[in-house]
Amino acid sequence: MLADAGVKELIGKALEEDIGSGDLTTTAILTGRETGAAQAVSKGGIVIGGIDVFKEVFLTRDPTLAVEAHFSDGRSAGRGDILACVSGSLKSILMAERVALNFFQRMCGIATLTHRYVEAVQGTGVKIMDTRKTTPTLRCLEKYAVTAGGGTNHRFGLYDQVLIKDNHISAAGSISLAVEKVKKTLPPGIRIEVETKNLQEVDEALAAKVDIIMLDNMGVDAMKEAVTVISGRALVEASGNVTLSNVREIALTGVDLISVGALTHSAPAADISLLFKETRK
Repeated sequence: MLADAGVKELIGKALEEDIGSGDLTTTAILTGRETGAAQAVSKGGIVIGGIDVFKEVFLTRDPTLAVEAHFSDGRSAGRGDILACVSGSLKSILMAERVALNFFQRMCGIATLTHRYVEAVQGTGVKIMDTRKTTPTLRCLEKYAVTAGGGTNHRFGLYDQVLIKDNHISAAGSISLAVEKVKKTLPPGIRIEVETKNLQEVDEALAAKVDIIMLDNMGVDAMKEAVTVISGRALVEASGNVTLSNVREIALTGVDLISVGALTHSAPAADISLLFKETRK
């Protein structure tokens, strides 16, 4: 992930946004010669996501810093666990601290919430998927965090999979016409998914021979019936109003995929602190 120049650019912009023309507080208090060590400590049960991003923020600010990760992405950590240690210039650590934690807390929060959904459907064979409801410019990090939590990425953007939604259908005139137009221009290997709201639309999507049929905001009984009608002729995705309290019931309808926008748009940030254990002048 960090080989992606876009991620490093994001980190650089975040540091620039925070530091601006200089850290007034740190510069006033420190001479720049002080050194120290700090620990990133989990204040609750979380799943790790973005440990390399956390590390890269500090190294981008000051390559002479030493950052040691104690956990890898996808592992669970408990209250009081030391996730990583940072040592070197105290001034550099303080100037990078907030940005590093902002990325790390956000990504761990997404990984943790995703893991809870994955656990809730364990044994059903259903994949928990994210959506495009991500923070602008942070999609690559947020979708990576979903995979750290055991989830699966849906399409990354508008360019890597066709998803014919209700507005596309209205613009084209029907599901059949929308699919027909897409197939005329679609490059090889790109899957076609259609959003449906009722069984009539499911039948139309089946007749159009699409790859994935999304059951959008359907009730559980309607989902069960749709799965029976589709009968393996296309993958079935459930979407809309999915929560931790109902996700297993939805999984048991027989769908293949469940997409959950909340994984990225509503995940609470993980509670992580950076605490100094020693400083030297």
